[in-house]
Amino acid sequence: MNNTVLIAVGGVLVVILVLVVWRLFLRRLGRRTVAQARRQAARALEDAKRQSEALLEEARRQSEAKLREAEVSAKEKLLQARGEFEKVSRERRSELEALERRLAQKEDTLDKRVDKLEQRESESHTRERESKERERELEVGLKELDEMVQAERARLEQTAGLTAQQAKDEMFRSLEDEARMDAAHLVKRIEDEAREQAGKEAQKIIGTAIQRAASDYVAETTVSVVMLPSDEMKGRIIGREGRNIRTLEAATGVDLIVDDTPEAVILSGFDPYRREVAREALQRLIADGRIHPARIEEVVEKVKEEFDQKIRQEGEAALLELNIPNVHPELVRLLGRLKYRSSYGQNALQHSKEVAFLASTMAAELHCNVQVAKRAGLFHDIGKAVDREMEGSHLELGVDLLRRHGESEEVVHAMACHHGDYDPQTVEAILVTASDALSAARPGARREVLETYVKRLEKLEEIASGFKGVQKSYAIQAGREIRVIVDSKKISDERATWLAKDVAKKVESELTYPGQIKVTVIRETRSIQYAK
Repeated sequence: MNNTVLIAVGGVLVVILVLVVWRLFLRRLGRRTVAQARRQAARALEDAKRQSEALLEEARRQSEAKLREAEVSAKEKLLQARGEFEKVSRERRSELEALERRLAQKEDTLDKRVDKLEQRESESHTRERESKERERELEVGLKELDEMVQAERARLEQTAGLTAQQAKDEMFRSLEDEARMDAAHLVKRIEDEAREQAGKEAQKIIGTAIQRAASDYVAETTVSVVMLPSDEMKGRIIGREGRNIRTLEAATGVDLIVDDTPEAVILSGFDPYRREVAREALQRLIADGRIHPARIEEVVEKVKEEFDQKIRQEGEAALLELNIPNVHPELVRLLGRLKYRSSYGQNALQHSKEVAFLASTMAAELHCNVQVAKRAGLFHDIGKAVDREMEGSHLELGVDLLRRHGESEEVVHAMACHHGDYDPQTVEAILVTASDALSAARPGARREVLETYVKRLEKLEEIASGFKGVQKSYAIQAGREIRVIVDSKKISDERATWLAKDVAKKVESELTYPGQIKVTVIRETRSIQYAK
């Protein structure tokens, strides 16, 4: 329609253009005749009409073509929509057919189940009737059996001269006595076998653990000897007015003994760590040749730094050897310090590794927690790394260190029980205690002069017995504890507390000993009477 309007407008414009041309033509040809002008105008009008008719015809043809195209497009869209509708209808129809088939199958299944239930119900009714008939038959049989038993019982009572209850009681007593005797024999046999087997198994487990533990023994002394290139070096070590030797002793905390021993000096000290630092520093000074107070302090500080690194490496090596992961770095450092700590001549680090190995081996044999036993055995003496710097026993210090650095309560408990201060609640705690005793008691593991050991125990008992009101005193646990028994008539409960403090103070002032000594004062009251 729009094209048709445009064509019509175009025709009108053509006509107007022709009229304009005509006017111009009339002006230009003013002298021509009106007739000629009219003829030309008529021709022009006819030409314009023909052109407008042609344009109108073309517009009509184009509009008809557009209408036909629109009809074809509408038909195509209608066919496409119809196809999609049929497709969706077919899919829905197929889904409905599938649902109908499933419903039919479920109906068949339900019908079959109903048939089975009806069949079972009928069978149960049949069995119920049969069971009722059997019950009636059994009741009849039981009645007959009771009559027979009563008759037989009457005959037996008449023959034996005992009632049924008396015969029953007699039989029960006989059976009870016989059962008790058999049970007693069985219990005794089982206990004997269990005790024998337990003893053999314990010996086997301990023997296996000891056999697999191949540990070295280190006999520590309190002195170290440093060899000199010549006796002239002694004078340089002493220094002018002894200032070099005083500086070395102050920096290392050991005594330097220069005597008549040819080409040697002696380092004396109870702490192996300090003694080893002094020995290494002195050897470096001798090799360097520059020996004066400033140089001595510099070398000692450098050796201490190197020893700190060496201590950490020793701890890491021990953990790697025992395959123990996830240990706090501070515990690794303290573990390495045990290499320079000894107990009765036994190296503390070597002893700890041996205890860990023995405990883990026995735990594996007994199917216990191997890691708990191994860690508790390795750290059981970790408090000895700091007991000379902090107050308290190595046991209390070790418990505090393990808890502070993230060890589990199972490991802490097993470690805390190895001296008997706590009652063991787990098998691993018992194994650590046994392993500690085995490592310490093995021949060659520890050494101490017997005379010194006995004198220390005698001195302990002598100090405790010197107080008024004390009846007896006993030094136990290798001198780690002194038990004082007092007279309850002379010492009151309040006085017993002060007596324990007095004994402890006197022991501290008069004795030299490793670790700490526990003082226990026992006061008891006994009332005795005689029946005449």
